[in-house]
Amino acid sequence: MLKCRITAAALASLPAIFAAAPALAQYSDNAIVIGVLTDQGSVYSDASGTGSIIAARMAVEEFGGKVNGVPVELVSADHQNKPDVGSAIARQWFDKDRVDVIADLPTSSVALAVQELAKQKGKVSLVSGAATTALTGKACSPTGFMWTYDTYAFSVGTARAVFQEGGKSWFFITADYAFGHAMQADVARLLDSVGGKIVGEAKHPLNSADFSSFLLQAQSSKADVIGLANAGGDTSNALKQAAEFDIGRGKQRLVPMVVFINDVHSMGLRVAQGLNFTTSFYWDRTPASRAWAAEFEKRTGKKPSGPQAGTYSSVRHYLKAIEQAGTDDGAKVAAAMRAMPVNDMFAEGGKVLRNGRMVHDMYLVQVKTPQESKAPWDYYKIIRTLPGEQAFMSEKESGCPLIDG
Repeated sequence: MLKCRITAAALASLPAIFAAAPALAQYSDNAIVIGVLTDQGSVYSDASGTGSIIAARMAVEEFGGKVNGVPVELVSADHQNKPDVGSAIARQWFDKDRVDVIADLPTSSVALAVQELAKQKGKVSLVSGAATTALTGKACSPTGFMWTYDTYAFSVGTARAVFQEGGKSWFFITADYAFGHAMQADVARLLDSVGGKIVGEAKHPLNSADFSSFLLQAQSSKADVIGLANAGGDTSNALKQAAEFDIGRGKQRLVPMVVFINDVHSMGLRVAQGLNFTTSFYWDRTPASRAWAAEFEKRTGKKPSGPQAGTYSSVRHYLKAIEQAGTDDGAKVAAAMRAMPVNDMFAEGGKVLRNGRMVHDMYLVQVKTPQESKAPWDYYKIIRTLPGEQAFMSEKESGCPLIDG
């Protein structure tokens, strides 16, 4: 019979050994793995894409590449704006590649699919690029977060301002998928509440090249406002073609609901000048945002968009929550994220609601004229700050099933 002799010294050391074991086990695979799932080659690649990957890397670098001594790794992939592709990548990441959290997620249909999968796996999702309010409404998740903006915030800021200036009747040119539908529905609710109306609509597929027929249909409607419920390259193409037809320069206004600074840069101030819209982020707003944007520009050659800045902020907050919780367990990290305020170059005094919505100020801006702009990327005048409590829906209004009564 094999006998084992345990010394008194060994016995004395056992409590310390066993006390240390749970702490070591708090980090799965002894690594924190962040996946940035984005659009790297299509309609949202300029506003998200490689820039979002770099923004996430900047957040990781702030922590020295480690949290509580545990290394942080970063992986990325292109979801091609297809929910099945995004879901397949996310499943591979969660099941085989040790990924703990997925960030960015432009395209609402992809974000909805990945957030649901992350919920099933007990993983965290950080949506920065998508905008449908369903993500914090009927499809909300205990481990899902929506960081940068949503269709409600855009409609409250832009549509209300335009209505107050006489834009009572609207014709919508709408991207025919979850985001576009949500945007038009949110504006419709707002207009109905103040006495406005939508008199017509035209839906287009994602990544459309030709908007001429939609624009001419909208022009002939005689609506006060032609609203664009699309984003990224679709918005840029529609605005450029509207300028060619001289649509939106007279009594009938052309109002894009989602514009990124990359879009303005692509269009040029001659086309974009005078546009009013709501934005989540402007690089030249504070000393902190200017400093961060300068470093981002060194790496990319461009100033950051809202989704890119939001990706940085959400990943940074996630890592702070891991540091606080002492674990990468999805449920525990999500609880820590909700408990901590958000204070960084993106948002001051941000608050994470129970439905995952990060509430922060939004900004109504106007694009400068070529004469007003003093330097490259000097594009916006901030007309009004929209307090977060007014810009976003309350927990109760959201319809999230996680919220009691």
